[in-house]
Amino acid sequence: MLSRLAFRNAKILPAMAQRAQGTTTTTFDRPTRLVDTSPTRLGIIPEEWFTFFYPKTGVTGGYMFGLGVGTYLISKEIYIMEHEYYAGLSLFIVLCGGYYKFYNQIHGAIEKRQNAQEQQFKSITENDLKTMTDSIKDAEKQKWITGVQSMIMEAKKENVAMQLEAAYRERVAQVYSEVKKRLDYQLQLATVERKIAQKHMVQWIINNVMKAVTPDLEKSTLQQCITDLQALAPKA
Repeated sequence: MLSRLAFRNAKILPAMAQRAQGTTTTTFDRPTRLVDTSPTRLGIIPEEWFTFFYPKTGVTGGYMFGLGVGTYLISKEIYIMEHEYYAGLSLFIVLCGGYYKFYNQIHGAIEKRQNAQEQQFKSITENDLKTMTDSIKDAEKQKWITGVQSMIMEAKKENVAMQLEAAYRERVAQVYSEVKKRLDYQLQLATVERKIAQKHMVQWIINNVMKAVTPDLEKSTLQQCITDLQALAPKA
């Protein structure tokens, strides 16, 4: 795990330095928590330590390196074993014994707490995801409502246009009716005037004819009519 952190820092730090200088826009992967811990030996030493030494020194390379470094530190008195060393060693032995004795209880409690935290974080993520999904649905609904509103506006415009067309046709029909009434009135007026003129002209002619007929002319005309009827009687 230590080697992984060192390798990750070796990638992250130069990228951050370059970004601070403005020379690159390099991005790095977001760190994620491992589901299962990395394999270790002796409880605390990562497996990568021994894997690194194995091609060069074999199986015992990691152990011998640690033993050699410890021997060097102690022999050169770089690390002095005073009374606190033995107290720490005793405490370490006690802790290791307690850890291996109560491993199941400790591991179960830690895993239970970890699962609870993970479930809490997962519920928060699910709630946020649900909130975002609902927001997307609301946005899509509002978009659909906006489209429907535009359709409704188009329908209202068409209805207004139809109403204007109906009002225009109604007024055109009204104008046609009024004009026809006036033309019919003028025609009837001209007809009445013509009939009155004919009536007065006929009456005037009759009156003048009657004035021109004398009693002698009337008597001779009557006598002629009687003669014509007598002549026609044998034929009938």
